[in-house]
Amino acid sequence: MKIRFICFWVFCFIAFRAFAQSFPEKGMPQIENFTPQHYLKKGKVWDIASAPNGIVYMAADKGLLEYDGKTWNAFKGSNGFTRSLLVLNDSLIYTGSDLDFGVWKKNKNQTFEYTSLYPFQEDINEVNEEFWHVKSYKDNILFISFHNIYLYKNQQLTKIPAPNKFSGSFSANDSVYFVDEKEGLFVLSNLALKQILQYIPNNSIEIKGLYNSNTNFILVTKDKGLYTYTNGSLTPINNPLSRQLSAAKVFCFKQINGKHLAFGTVLKGLFITDLDGNIIHHINKKKGLPNNTILSLHYSSRGKLWLGLDQGISAIDLKSNFTFIYDYMGDFGTGYTACLKDNMFYLGTNQGLYQSKWEDLNNNTEFYKFQLIPGSEGQVWALKEIDNTLFIGHDRGWFTLQGNSLQKLSNEPGFWTITPYQKDYLLTGNYNGISIFKKNINNWTFLKKMELILGSCNQLIIENDSILWVSIPNFGLIRAVLDENLFPAERQIFPIATFEGENAFLSKNDEGIILTTDKFQYRYNETKNRFEENNNYAYYSNTDAMLSNTQGSISINSDYAFYSIYNGFAFKYLSNKEDSTNANFELVFRKLEAFDNETKLNFALDSVIPAHLNNLKIEWIVPNQGDVLYQFKTHQTQDWTTLKASNFLELLNLKPGKHTVLARASINGQLTEISEITFQIAAPWYRSKFAFVFYFAVFLFILFCFYRWQKLLLKRQQKSLLIKKEFALMEQAEQHNREVLALEQEVLKSEYDKLKQQLKSKTIELANKAKDNDEKKNLLLTIKEKFEQLQNDSTQAKPRLGEIKRLLDTHLNVEDHTFEIQIDELHQEFFKKLKDKFPQLSIHDLRLCAYLKIGMNSKEIAEVMNIQPSSAFVSRSRLRKKLNLRVDEDINSFLNAIN
Repeated sequence: MKIRFICFWVFCFIAFRAFAQSFPEKGMPQIENFTPQHYLKKGKVWDIASAPNGIVYMAADKGLLEYDGKTWNAFKGSNGFTRSLLVLNDSLIYTGSDLDFGVWKKNKNQTFEYTSLYPFQEDINEVNEEFWHVKSYKDNILFISFHNIYLYKNQQLTKIPAPNKFSGSFSANDSVYFVDEKEGLFVLSNLALKQILQYIPNNSIEIKGLYNSNTNFILVTKDKGLYTYTNGSLTPINNPLSRQLSAAKVFCFKQINGKHLAFGTVLKGLFITDLDGNIIHHINKKKGLPNNTILSLHYSSRGKLWLGLDQGISAIDLKSNFTFIYDYMGDFGTGYTACLKDNMFYLGTNQGLYQSKWEDLNNNTEFYKFQLIPGSEGQVWALKEIDNTLFIGHDRGWFTLQGNSLQKLSNEPGFWTITPYQKDYLLTGNYNGISIFKKNINNWTFLKKMELILGSCNQLIIENDSILWVSIPNFGLIRAVLDENLFPAERQIFPIATFEGENAFLSKNDEGIILTTDKFQYRYNETKNRFEENNNYAYYSNTDAMLSNTQGSISINSDYAFYSIYNGFAFKYLSNKEDSTNANFELVFRKLEAFDNETKLNFALDSVIPAHLNNLKIEWIVPNQGDVLYQFKTHQTQDWTTLKASNFLELLNLKPGKHTVLARASINGQLTEISEITFQIAAPWYRSKFAFVFYFAVFLFILFCFYRWQKLLLKRQQKSLLIKKEFALMEQAEQHNREVLALEQEVLKSEYDKLKQQLKSKTIELANKAKDNDEKKNLLLTIKEKFEQLQNDSTQAKPRLGEIKRLLDTHLNVEDHTFEIQIDELHQEFFKKLKDKFPQLSIHDLRLCAYLKIGMNSKEIAEVMNIQPSSAFVSRSRLRKKLNLRVDEDINSFLNAIN
C-alpha cells in the first residue's frame, strides 16, 4: 500500500515537473510588501489561501482578510484570533480560530457573513482549543486543534481525539497527515488515524512539512533539517540546504509547483529550492523583505508566493520573467547600463563602474557583492563591447577597460551613447553634439564633431547605411541623411511636442523606427514621412512602470536582458516564454457603487437603484494579476472602449430604466470571457407607479374640480343673471316705488287737502261747539239770574220756574250726534273689516264694537247711547252671538285682533 502510494505521488510530481516553469536564477523576483496599515491593521497573518478566481484570503488575528490585487477588505467573525482557513471558492470559506471554527458565506452585497459551527460555545470554560488547521478530506471539512479533529459533513460533526497532542498536519496527494508530538506521523484513513511513523523515544522531531523527491519521502523539520523517510525509518539528510534550514528554524513549508519548494524560516527569511535541494532563491530582509520571520506561505495560481510575516505581508511574483537587484546596502547605486564580458558582469551606475562574477548574481546568497573599478567614480552612461574591447561612456569622458583599470580616449565630458557606423567609425552622443571617431589599425582616434546637430544627444539609432536618428531630450528627434563625409545633408526635425507622454525612448525593430513614451507608442511611416500612433501598443502600469524608458533594454546574453531601475537594476529572463493561454483568468465583478454629491452606496447585482443616485462606478478585476487591460461596453454603445489599465467604469447621469454593462480584460493579448451585469435605475418619485396613480387621482380630482368649477361658474352666472335681474327688478321696483311714492304723495296731498278741509270743518264744528257752549253758559247764567230773582222775590216763583223749565226743554230737545259721528269717522276701516266678515252686523252693532275696542265698559256705553246699563249688557250679549264667540273667548281681545 505504501509503495503504491509513493510511486503514484512520484509519478504525479515528475509529470507535472515536465511542464513546470523554471525560475530565473539571476536577481530576485519582484516583491510587493504590505504593511499593517495596508491591510487595515488586522494583526499577524497565520494562514493564506486563494480562491480559484485568484482572490487571496488570509486568516489574521482580527478576522478574515480579502485582497483582489487592488483593494483590501476585512470581515469580523469569531471573538478569538483567526488561525487557519480553507477556501473552497470566493463565496464559501471555512476558518478556525481560538475556541471556535465556522463557515463564511458571501451575501448578495459581496460581504461575508460568519456562522459558528463549534459545538461547545456554552461550555467554553471547560475546553481550551485553538484550531490552527482547516483541511479538506474527500467530502469532509477537517477542523484541527492540538487535541482533536472535527470532521464536518452534511451539517454533522464527528470528533477524533489526538493520541497525545497534535503538533502539525499536512495535506499531500489527497491524503491528510498528522504529527503527534510523542507518537509520530499518522495518516487519516477511513475516518481513523493510522500510524505510519513511530518516534524513537527521547528523540522526537517537530515536523513542519513533507514532500517527495525522486523516489524518497522527505520530512521537513523545524530545527533538525531534512530527513528521508523509507520503510518506516528516518535518515538525516546532510547537505547545505539541510544545514541552512536547521540554523534558520523552519516555521512553515509549501510546495510551489512540481519542481520547487519554499521554506519559511524564523531567522533567515525565505528559501526557494528545487527538488534536489539546490537553493535557487534566498530572500531576506537584506533583499527587500520587511523582516526575516515567515509565519505562513501560499503559492497561488497566479504565480505569486504569498508570505505572512511577523509584521506585514509580502507577495513574490515567481511567474514573471523580471527579476531585480536593489542596492539596499548602498553598495553600487542605480544601474544605467551593463555588459557581460568573459563571464564578468560590468555595471555602470551613478556612482561608477562595478564588476561582479556572473555566477555571483544568482539569488542563492544572502546579499550581492559588487566591486568598484578604480578611477571610474562618477556617472557611467554607456558600456559597449566592440572588437573584444569594452568601451565606457562616462560623464568625465570616453574610456576603455584594460585589465582592471580605465584608459581615457577622449576628455570631452558626457558620453551618452556609443554606436558603430559602417566599418571604421564610431558615433558617440555627447552632452553637446555628436563626436565621430575613426579606427586606425587597432586604435580609435577623434575625427571631428558632426555639423548642424547640437544639444544633448542621448540616443543614436542607425536606420541604414546613410540614415541616422538622433534623440535630444526636451527638443525632439532628428532624422539625418549622412553623405560620404558624414555630413547631415538632409535633416528632418520632429519636435517633442508632437508626441504625448514623458520619458521618450527611441528604438528600432522589425517594424522600423519606434518612439515609446509612458503613454503611447509611435511608429515612423517612411512613406508619409511622419510618426503614427501604434494602436496595438498597450502601456502597463505595474512591472513596466518600474523600468526606465530613458535607457531601454540592453541584451546581456541569450537568456537575459538588462533594464535600468531606481536604486538598482532589473533582468528579464528570455528563456521562459510568457504564455497565459491555459491560465484560468477570470474577470470578477467587485463593486457597484452609486453616488451623488453627498452619498455613496454599494448595491448588489440586479438591484433597483434610487433615481437620485444615477451616477455609477462599476468595478471588475482579474484578481492578483499584473499587466491587465480592461474594456467596457454598455447597451447604449456599439463599440468597446479602448483597452486601459483602469479596472472600473464610471457612468454619469443615467436615465431611469434597466441597464446592461459588459466588461472583458486582456492579459498578454488574450481576452477573457465577457462579464455581464444588469441593474435598474428607478424612476424618480414623480415618475413612479405610485406617482402615476397619484397623477391619475389628481387628474380625476382636477376633472372633478373642473366640473365643480363649471357648475360653480354656471351658478355664478345664474346668480349674476339673477342679481342683474334683481337689480333690474329693484330698478323696476324703485321706479314703481317712485311712481307709487308719487301717487302716494298725490294721495297724501289729496288726503292732506281732505284733512285740511276736514280740519276746517272741524274748526267750524268746534266753533259751533264753542258757540253752543257759550249759549249753554249764557243759559246757565240766565237760569242763575232767574233763581237769584226767585230768591229775592218769592212771589214770582211760579212764573220764574215756568220760564226756567221752558229754557231747559229747549236745549234738551236739541239732538247732538257729534260723538257718534266722530266714532264712525275714526273707525271706518275697522267697520269695513267687520262688515266683510260679519255682514249681519248693524250700524248700532258696529258702534258697540267700536266702543268695546276703545275699552269702554257697559255703564259708559249706556251713558253714551243714552240707554240703561242692562240694555247695554243685553246688546253686548247679542253681539257675541253675532260674532260667533265661544263662552271662554274675550270679546275685547277678539276685536283688538282685527286691525
